Amino acid sequence: MTRTMEWAARGNHMRGLPRKMVIMAVGAFAKAVGNLFNTTTVHNADTLINLVRSRPPGVPLITVSNHMSTLDDPVIWGFKRFPIFDPNLARWALAAEDICFKNPLLSYFFRVGKCIPITRGGGIYQEHMNEALERLSGGEWLHTFPEGKVSQEDVPIRRLKWGTASLIVRSPITPIVLPIVHRGFEEVMPENFWFGRRPPFPLCNKRINIVIGEPMKFDFPKMRQMAISMSCNLPNNSKGWPSLSPYGLDEAAQRCLYMIISDQIHTAMESLRSLSKKFYEAKSLKSGDLEEERTS
Repeated sequence: MTRTMEWAARGNHMRGLPRKMVIMAVGAFAKAVGNLFNTTTVHNADTLINLVRSRPPGVPLITVSNHMSTLDDPVIWGFKRFPIFDPNLARWALAAEDICFKNPLLSYFFRVGKCIPITRGGGIYQEHMNEALERLSGGEWLHTFPEGKVSQEDVPIRRLKWGTASLIVRSPITPIVLPIVHRGFEEVMPENFWFGRRPPFPLCNKRINIVIGEPMKFDFPKMRQMAISMSCNLPNNSKGWPSLSPYGLDEAAQRCLYMIISDQIHTAMESLRSLSKKFYEAKSLKSGDLEEERTS
């Protein structure tokens, strides 16, 4: 499989002018939706801003978040003080090929906007995952939605797909991994607004709450040993995965390793989800008290 419009994703494409235009236009949209038409509250924003602006040279960053709507990215980056207009600091994102790359015009737009097409169901070793690894090897920032699809129900984080875990393990330079959880986007862009369809424009006067965690720590030597031990009891259901170098992990051990890492990320995200719910409910209670004061 050839890489979709990879030439448009290069930083020197037309001297970077299309990328600057798209990043600035999308950034303005995100700022308007998140701050002008709605209210966004961010907890621990400085951690993300510092990692985007000034992490150690050459060290990649992977942010992971839940997926509440089609607007999560880019509006999640539209909060105050975030450098959303700088194309050099903008994230790379894994984007569903069947949604964002349906025709040449959309493909060009999302490619210029630093998106990497991913075929859902195509496996973690599909061609475009190699492109994501190349971005990480260059010390860049990559955002993923490890749940794999939108979920607007107020329920625990679903089981995570293994793609993000595989990128963490296979990256030539171990990335910083930062979990993020948000709520409110399901009200800004509800999936079933009118006859089972989304609204034509984002809704207004909603509250968006974003909780940013702390960088995660992984004990990779211990995790690899656990994966090898666990894999001894698994059947050999081969998908044709290559041996994982330089550790020489076979396919069964890789599956176990990716599961262990995904479970740790899931635990971190679920903890943030609980915290987000508390913040959101506290804000609602405070808003209700203020409204009572005005009317009394």
